[in-house]
Amino acid sequence: MALDASLVGATYPPTAPYLVTAERVAEFAAATGGSWAPGAPVPPTFPIVLAFAAMQEFLDAEQVALHRIVHGEQRFAYARPVRPGDELSAVLTVASLRTIGGNDVVGTRSEVTDAAGALVCTASATLVHRGEEASA
Repeated sequence: MALDASLVGATYPPTAPYLVTAERVAEFAAATGGSWAPGAPVPPTFPIVLAFAAMQEFLDAEQVALHRIVHGEQRFAYARPVRPGDELSAVLTVASLRTIGGNDVVGTRSEVTDAAGALVCTASATLVHRGEEASA
């Protein structure tokens, strides 16, 4: 089922608060093939943890199966660095949506904010939703 173009501009509820700890940053670094030590900058792709949770809430709300999604692009724009001790959450907005060859190309923007509501990072992604017609 194709996504409705009226979703452009839709915003989804914030993700649950996520406490950034040294352990979680080290686990993320290890999972991505790197390493991290306390005091070092948090890996710049760490906010994907929150952006992915926000994306999953969007997919659940629109009843889109994750296996039909191809992650096309990801960018991060920082207002400030992520630090251990931050409590972060993300709100996803559908920024664009177009259909090409039976597939939906969805642009999303997830604003990652701290416990005070201050912007930390904006994660922008392009998702390709493989339509039913495209897989026939």
